[in-house]
Amino acid sequence: MADSQESLNPKNLRRRTHSTTRSNKIETVGVNEIVKDPTVNLDSSDEDRTNLVSNQESLLNADSSSLVSNGEEENESGGGRIGGAGVVSGGVGGVGGGGDGERSSNFAEKYMYRASAPAHSRVKESPLSSDAIFKQSHAGLFNLCIVVLVAVNSRLIIENLMKYGLLIGSGFWFSSTSLRDWPLFMCCLSLPLFAVAAYMVEELAQNKLVSEPVVISLHVIITTASILYPVCMTLKFDSAVMSGVTLMLFASVVWLKLVSYAHTNYDMRALSKSSDKGDVSSNTSDADNSYNVNIKSLAYFIVAPTLCYQTTYPRTTCIRKGWVTRQCVKLAIFTAFMGFIVEQYINPIVQNSQHPLKGDLLYAIERVLKLSVPTLYVWLCMFYCFFHLWFNILAEVLRFGDREFYKDWWNAKTVEEYWRMWNMPVHKWMVRHVYFPCLRNGIPKGVAVVIAFFVSAIFHELCIAVPCHIFMFWAFIGILFQIPLVLLTNYLQNKYQNTMVGNMVFWFFFSILGQPMCLLLYYHDVMNQRVRTL
Repeated sequence: MADSQESLNPKNLRRRTHSTTRSNKIETVGVNEIVKDPTVNLDSSDEDRTNLVSNQESLLNADSSSLVSNGEEENESGGGRIGGAGVVSGGVGGVGGGGDGERSSNFAEKYMYRASAPAHSRVKESPLSSDAIFKQSHAGLFNLCIVVLVAVNSRLIIENLMKYGLLIGSGFWFSSTSLRDWPLFMCCLSLPLFAVAAYMVEELAQNKLVSEPVVISLHVIITTASILYPVCMTLKFDSAVMSGVTLMLFASVVWLKLVSYAHTNYDMRALSKSSDKGDVSSNTSDADNSYNVNIKSLAYFIVAPTLCYQTTYPRTTCIRKGWVTRQCVKLAIFTAFMGFIVEQYINPIVQNSQHPLKGDLLYAIERVLKLSVPTLYVWLCMFYCFFHLWFNILAEVLRFGDREFYKDWWNAKTVEEYWRMWNMPVHKWMVRHVYFPCLRNGIPKGVAVVIAFFVSAIFHELCIAVPCHIFMFWAFIGILFQIPLVLLTNYLQNKYQNTMVGNMVFWFFFSILGQPMCLLLYYHDVMNQRVRTL
């Protein structure tokens, strides 16, 4: 009863009559007039006209089915909207004056979908044009590339298995008898004894039983012996190549750790002496001055996934056993996949090739390009297994907190960026114990970089040439060749200011050309040496 009385109220009747009259006026106005002047018979503000133009694109891109549904709902509720594009009774502003924002929104919805409404309102580029291609998301194309890559490689694997069968065997990579490699295994187990010797030297230095020059001389002897001992063992015994590579990698890690241990303690002793004299600057932390030789800190450092010694490390609170189990399963799967590629693809290609420097040039290029894809897969698997899975497993078990073992080196614009990002433990060691000490002694930056590459080249040659029992210095030359590549990619980056150019040059020289060429060179030199010894 109250509702009927309110509806018969003269004020409400006049409001309805006025609203209906305004709505009828809108219907009689031509569409072109409305598009040209949105304020016809509506008394709309400048803001209404601005909102009309700015909302054209969003409304044109809206779901048409949703609009029809909305129109039907409003028509059923008495709104008078037909198909989402009709006239809403009661005026644009709504009954009772719903405000400028509501009036503008209703007006845009009513008249934007007319046939004469503009479909093109501003200048826009195609998504794949040169000006807009890098502003778009290419996630779908990336997924397509992954699908195509998996499909193509699956076909090639099936075709290879059907044609040649399963070729996995021990052969070149592993020893046929386990007794053949036991001297190298015993050598590997004895390497931590050099760390014990270094600790004893530091104990003598801490108790001031020996002078500083004697401490330095003893550390030089210990570190030199730690690398010469495995080299002599590898050259003396006819072991498998992979066993020798494993031993030399472990020996190199021990040498780097011992150098860091000796250098860090030397610096901490110097800071401690300066602190006693009151010469230490205020910005030197207390941790830097806490020189205290501890066997526990050394033992943790020897097994931790880092090459830089310090008395304490950031630690996590717990060990995630389930996570460790999953990573171990991944490690086993990717290691098996890596071995499959080596035995099924790389070995047959290499065995059926000629020496790249002695045969036909086009034939050598064909062999290198054919090797480039499987060697790239093996190298990527090696990186993932070693730097991601193994380092993170070791860090989780030891609760080692700093797990930045690598950065996004695959986006490197220059070769210099790649060497700074792909192996962070070695990079931090080089910066801490080679590069900055050179700068502090007045050596120019360019010369310091050359010295760092020279040290890296020596250890690359040791880890490859010694297990192969041949010294042709291919790895040494390959690492030193990175220096002109650094200059070249830096020049291209500065000239073109394009991240793609330097990144492509890096991928081509490092993965497509460099690694397959070194593999062919070392393989044929090893095979030629074995033929001569028979």
